[in-house]
Amino acid sequence: MKRFRWIPAAVVVALLAGCVPSIKEDTEVLQNTDETKEVVETTIIPSMQLNDRYYRTLVPYKESASRGLVVSNIYTKYDIKEVEEGLMRLSQNEFSTEDYFFQEGQYLDSETLSNWLARSNQTEDGLNPAAPEGMDPEVRAKEAPIYLAHIVEQNYLIKTDDNKVKLGGISIGLALNSIYYYQKEQYGEYYEEPIPNSELEKKGKEIAAEVITRLRSQSGLSDIPIVIGLFKQEARNSIVPGTYFAYSVSEAGQNGLSDWTAIDEEYVTFPMSSPEEQYRDMNTSFQNFKQEVDRYFANYTSVIGRGFYQNNTIQKLSIEIPIQFYGSTEIIGFSQYLSGIILTQLPADLDIEVSITSVNGPEALILKERNDQEPFVHIYQ
Repeated sequence: MKRFRWIPAAVVVALLAGCVPSIKEDTEVLQNTDETKEVVETTIIPSMQLNDRYYRTLVPYKESASRGLVVSNIYTKYDIKEVEEGLMRLSQNEFSTEDYFFQEGQYLDSETLSNWLARSNQTEDGLNPAAPEGMDPEVRAKEAPIYLAHIVEQNYLIKTDDNKVKLGGISIGLALNSIYYYQKEQYGEYYEEPIPNSELEKKGKEIAAEVITRLRSQSGLSDIPIVIGLFKQEARNSIVPGTYFAYSVSEAGQNGLSDWTAIDEEYVTFPMSSPEEQYRDMNTSFQNFKQEVDRYFANYTSVIGRGFYQNNTIQKLSIEIPIQFYGSTEIIGFSQYLSGIILTQLPADLDIEVSITSVNGPEALILKERNDQEPFVHIYQ
């Protein structure tokens, strides 16, 4: 069986998304960029759609009106990625990838978000609880923590019969803190105050209702369906991202929210020393995989896995393998070896991504979609 392929970098990008692109003809359309002034511009619906799990984006690409805030407001690089990708995945429940096109949020700018994320005694629009100056830090941590860390906005556009695209839906992600970090004195040590899940959910839903009310008051948003999700951030030192745990929809023309739907998603790390029942089989497979990797080396090599679960079923396994050698032939040989043990030691019915790195940076990438007979391998030059 042929397990090793050299593939161009451009193809790797498509493979990272877990798909083979389908090609359609470019479509040139008009986009209304300012409904109050009837400002329109020519935009292009791109020819390539990776697959039905991903939205096409319009050209030219429009950056978020609040670009950059997510980096300063979210604790870890894992949460930064998941709060956006998870919201896009959630949006597919309401906005199909066939009919809608993705655009970064254009309605909530940096100034607006900064005001909303403040405490209510700091700005008139602050969504976090008031904490008067001089309030004891420990009391503040227990009675008035910062619940809302960030707000992510995504826009979903739809094509009309007169060859235009218009706003068809909005998705909002509310990133909530699971831990409140505070200092008892300036420049002092940081302390942690965990926020109970029940309290976090209650406050998140209250904030969501207010956000919907504010969005409905904006020009052009009174009759647009809005999806809103609650995202629970992990701790600052976590090596796995948090996840969305509930979402609701404000239908077109509706001022409030419909019933909330629970989301069962989770990220876990492998190997586990004492896995729960639902992780046991995957943990055993991962340990067998790790043992095969260890056999390849005379010295110890760390192997870390990150599993993504939906409804208690693993969907994707990402593996990071840092190595200490640098020779091209060694990289090729090791990559071929890994390609084989991926097929023999890991389940066939999940997406697998293996990243091999050294002090020099990325060395190789191995990707296998669920039920594929062989993985793709890319060696970085």
